[in-house]
Amino acid sequence: MEINQLSEAIIGGAIDVHRELGPGLLESVYEACLRYELQQRGLRVESQKALPVRYKTVIVDLGLRLDLLVESQVIVEIKSIERIERVHEKQLLSYLKVSGCHLGLLLNFNVPVLRRGISRIVHQLPEGESKSVPSAFSAGSA
Repeated sequence: MEINQLSEAIIGGAIDVHRELGPGLLESVYEACLRYELQQRGLRVESQKALPVRYKTVIVDLGLRLDLLVESQVIVEIKSIERIERVHEKQLLSYLKVSGCHLGLLLNFNVPVLRRGISRIVHQLPEGESKSVPSAFSAGSA
């Protein structure tokens, strides 16, 4: 599946979860429900995936975890907070750099309409892939 199609599928699943549950629950609830929703759509999803960091000649594994890794391509970080801060976007960008993934979605479920809680973060997208966000979704990028 092309990375933008994958992004659209993830965002569509997140919107379905948000429509069903609304804002105000714990991040772990949204994570579990989104994982289920994406698996029902036939996507391979890893939850709480360990992310070791390579520093020079050593591997540092201090418990960094990705909320969701979809199809080994897209990192999904889930929040349920008042608002997304720049530090959250920078954290996801760092996860992209360390993991070798090119696309991350930062989803804040604590909003009235999920479209307002979506940030799409791109890091060195491969040739032939578009950085554009589907027009149906409002998103930021770093």
